[in-house]
Amino acid sequence: MAKDMAKEIKNENAEAVVEAVSKTEQFFEKNGKTLTIICVAAVIACAGVFCWHKFVHQPKVAEAQGQMAFAEENFRNGDYELALNGDGNVLGFVQILDEYGTKAGKSVNFYAGVCELQLGNWESAIKYLQAYNGKDAILAARAQACIGDAYVGLEDYQKALGCFEKAAATIDNMFAAGYLLKAGAVAEKLGQNDKALSYYEQIKDQYPQSMEAYDIDKYIGRIEAR
Repeated sequence: MAKDMAKEIKNENAEAVVEAVSKTEQFFEKNGKTLTIICVAAVIACAGVFCWHKFVHQPKVAEAQGQMAFAEENFRNGDYELALNGDGNVLGFVQILDEYGTKAGKSVNFYAGVCELQLGNWESAIKYLQAYNGKDAILAARAQACIGDAYVGLEDYQKALGCFEKAAATIDNMFAAGYLLKAGAVAEKLGQNDKALSYYEQIKDQYPQSMEAYDIDKYIGRIEAR
């Protein structure tokens, strides 16, 4: 009886396989043309993406990076107007953004913002710096601090304070001490002496080896004497 049952199960399995194969064949017979079209379209799409990336995108990236090198050199030389707007022979950061977007790297917005800041164009500086969304924590913190500097230029001290606080919270190294010092100065400007004192004490406690810590007792003493 066990043999009969095993034989019956085997036959059932065989029939199930035959039925499944039959259904598969029927499906392909019915939809073969559509599937072929889909496969061909997918191959063409992949080929198109590959060609675009290799023959359009990559050359544009290389071209953008070449232009970026000239603008960065002018930036390092402190020629912020030339770095920002170019001179007709080489492009500035503004033209690079207009022509290539961020193909030369996300830092192009950062550079443009710092140039505008150095030129005293506060609102333009904020626009470019807020557009920077790079992953580098040091540059991200610096961008926030530069936005704060621009708000100081606009005499919007409350927004400036928020930016310096955010910059200091973004990184935990010696750069944070500089941002805390700026936050303290702005807090004092706003009459928030307790908050300013907390920033100065944070510099003394957490970053005692920083340049800002060398004479931080002067700032602390000035507030405590009030």
